[in-house]
Amino acid sequence: MTPPLAGRHVAILMGGISPERDVSLVSGRACADALERLGARVSRVDAGRDLAAVLTALKPDVCFNALHGAWGEDGCVQGVLETLGLPYTHSGVLASALAMDKAKAKAVLAAAGLDVPGGGLFDRFDAGRRHVLPPPYVVKPNAQGSSVGVFRVFEGANSPPEALLAADWDLGREVMVEPYVPGLELSVAVLGGRALAVTQIEARTGFYDYDAKYGEGGSTHILPARIPAGAARGALAAAAAAHRALGCQGLTRSDFRYDDINDLLVLLEVNTQPGMTPTSLAPEQAAHEGMGFDELVLWITEDGHARGAGQGSAG
Repeated sequence: MTPPLAGRHVAILMGGISPERDVSLVSGRACADALERLGARVSRVDAGRDLAAVLTALKPDVCFNALHGAWGEDGCVQGVLETLGLPYTHSGVLASALAMDKAKAKAVLAAAGLDVPGGGLFDRFDAGRRHVLPPPYVVKPNAQGSSVGVFRVFEGANSPPEALLAADWDLGREVMVEPYVPGLELSVAVLGGRALAVTQIEARTGFYDYDAKYGEGGSTHILPARIPAGAARGALAAAAAAHRALGCQGLTRSDFRYDDINDLLVLLEVNTQPGMTPTSLAPEQAAHEGMGFDELVLWITEDGHARGAGQGSAG
């Protein structure tokens, strides 16, 4: 039997120049291995500033974007691929840029009727010198992903995180400061506009930060989430609505806090380039729905190729 991607040349973009480089390399290797099992000729591209020249020489049929974070996830690389006329996976220029900018994404999502946290944007030096919101609150860079540079300030804290004033801070001048929403951490993957399932995440530290996401034993995934059926339906509907509101394509993942005491669901953010290892949240949910890892990678690749260059630029 001929493998489904036999004769197809796929360039997988991985690594990159963001603080999430290491995570992207893990995602990229897993997806590249799957693409090879599917019969594709795979070029593994560690995406750097010379990406346009590298891809011009390679001439792939489609680019599988496994980059995470700034530059690879914020519309910049998507713009390069549009300029080169190369089909690519996941969301286009505008949706990627919107989702990465937390302040702008919140405005769009709120306008779509979704519940998002309060708070707002602050200069990191202001947020580092004084409490700009009453504790407890959360501080995070306005344009990073994977919980890079995220801090929780507890009730009774005497001062904000000192890291915000550090000379080596390289995560942007603006930070988003939001009231801390108590309750459960939930995540919902959306594939082609369809919400898959609801995962409940229990972090070892009680807070789903970078270490909890990627550290050994940092968190436990409960699938399906142990929440009321109505709350689960609400999370699925909200994730699909957020995907549509931002104009996303392919695969996304929406993260929520669910206050199970007051039955309040709050959408924290939409990730347009979710982690892609067999144990990452989105592939776990796809497997729960009967779609294996290789089948998921195949779907994403064929979706990107079918849309073609120029068809995903608005979304």
